[in-house]
Order: sequence, then structure tokens, then C-alpha cells
Amino acid sequence: MAEVRWTPQAADDFEAIADYIGQDSGHYARLFAMDVLAAVERLAIFPNSGRIVPEANDPALRETILGDYRIVYRVKRELVEVLTVYHGARLLDPRSLR
Repeated sequence: MAEVRWTPQAADDFEAIADYIGQDSGHYARLFAMDVLAAVERLAIFPNSGRIVPEANDPALRETILGDYRIVYRVKRELVEVLTVYHGARLLDPRSLR
């Protein structure tokens, strides 16, 4: 099983999205947060289950889709590093994922 780490950017993005959803509905914000955390937990067991990020074409840079959101992560041996969580309608610049 791989270790999972969140980058500060990913944690900030996740919190900002949950806060935004929470402005309309605390219930749906909690559901969103639980779904994201469950998806990230699965990555510890199945780190290569996500697709390769098409914008990057790098086999180590992967993503899992959760509704309208993309959870982008990097696989490094026994480590899954969550890089960002963001709305799929936004463009992704792979250079911003450090």
C-alpha cells in the first residue's frame, strides 16, 4: 500500500472548493469532502488506477475524476502525492503542478 501525501496547493484547493460548496449547502460540502477523501484513500491501494493526465502525457502524473472535479496526483514508487483538486471545466497547466 502506498503512502498518500497532500501538497499544500492540493489541501488549499480542496478546502476552497468545499468552502465554496458550503456557501450554498453545508450538507453537500460535507458529502463532497467525504467523496474526495474516499477517492484519495483508494489511491493508496490502487495508485495507478487513475488515467494519465492528457495535458501532461507523463505516466507518473495521473488523475481520478469525481463528478465535475479532477484529483490530480503523482505516483512515485510507494508514494501518491496529491497535487491539486479542481473543477474539470478549468484548463490545467501541467507546469503549475510542482
